[in-house]
Amino acid sequence: MRFAAGRSAVKGRNAIAILDGLQQLDSLGFNRSYLRYIAARAAAAVALQMTGVAVGWHIYAMTGSAFDLGLVGLVQFLPSVLLVLFVGHAADRYNRLRIVSLAQLFMALALFLISLGTGSHWLTRESLLVLLFLFGVARTFEFTTAQTIIPSLVDQEVLPRALALGSSVRQGAVIAGPLLGGFLYLLGPSVVYATSAVLFLLSASLVARLQMAHQVRRHEPVSLSSVFGGIAYIRSQPVVLGAISLDLFAVLLGGATALLPIYARDILHAGPWGLGSLRAGPALGALVSSLYLARFPLHRHVGKTMFFAVALFGAATVVFALSHSMALSFLSLVVLGGADMISVVIRSSLIQLETPDAMRGRVSAVNAIFIGSSNELGEFESGLTAAWLGTVPAAVLGGIGTLLVVLLWMRLFPQLLQREQLRS
Repeated sequence: MRFAAGRSAVKGRNAIAILDGLQQLDSLGFNRSYLRYIAARAAAAVALQMTGVAVGWHIYAMTGSAFDLGLVGLVQFLPSVLLVLFVGHAADRYNRLRIVSLAQLFMALALFLISLGTGSHWLTRESLLVLLFLFGVARTFEFTTAQTIIPSLVDQEVLPRALALGSSVRQGAVIAGPLLGGFLYLLGPSVVYATSAVLFLLSASLVARLQMAHQVRRHEPVSLSSVFGGIAYIRSQPVVLGAISLDLFAVLLGGATALLPIYARDILHAGPWGLGSLRAGPALGALVSSLYLARFPLHRHVGKTMFFAVALFGAATVVFALSHSMALSFLSLVVLGGADMISVVIRSSLIQLETPDAMRGRVSAVNAIFIGSSNELGEFESGLTAAWLGTVPAAVLGGIGTLLVVLLWMRLFPQLLQREQLRS
């Protein structure tokens, strides 16, 4: 009886603690719709990272080609280029939650087909790349539209904090994803793909049940002006253009993470679990940075802070490229991820705070090309230069190129360098 009473008391205290935590989140403007949405994004982030581990190790084991590792990034980048204007206009014209949930259903379907093909031994290099291209088409709709939803779930006053908290949750998932993916890969790549597909289905279900506070109702007629509106808006905002393009070239040149399968197997002599650990490194650094920014939002020197963060990203890339120690490689990736997250939060806040809701879809589509898809294009660039120059020289060159871009952008975009606060 005492034991049962003790357990009841513990459960009661836990329930009170959970309620207190929810009340604190509500007091910060984080309502339950926002928290459900963040949970959905976390599930999708775990699935995406698990897929990245499986695909990288799978295709490198299949072909042994650094160029093919680059092709994995390219086939997922091309849909963003081909569909950028259509996706942005669709996000401003139709129900954004429905677009995200349907896109995630198609992503799950593509992964189920890859899992089936791998388990049945009919999946070839070419068929894998085709299915990844289709996966990239769905992800283009999902990634672009998902960026526009958070401002409709929270008040603008807490938007920077909400973006940072959302990044914290996602990065926690990104840490777990590669580790889980590397562990499950020991059971076979088909297991990883199937598990990722189930997580995308879970995320789609959560998103489909949400209610946004502000639905976009204006159906602007389709015209060249409306379709290209996002590009025109960004060009008219030097601070936004500078922030987006700075991140573009940093990720494009510093995409050494695409070479992690080569580093894990041939340089650091680790297995799939080691690859998962390396992929978790940037996420761990990003988690620490995002938690700090969620607790202590930036109020001053946001421009200088962004330039410093991107420079640190480039320097950490060089250290990783030259390392032959698993510990040093992991630490440099942690620093790289932390610096990148600072830049991401600043850029995301600037874009969301300075873009009208009716334009967010088109601006987010252009932003997805510059930032989200530059990850895949950066992977292709790293794979291509590694095939030409070798793995280590290619990674070193990317880090040095990032540092040079920082210096050049400080001269080209003085408005960004001198920006003091997130709000103009």
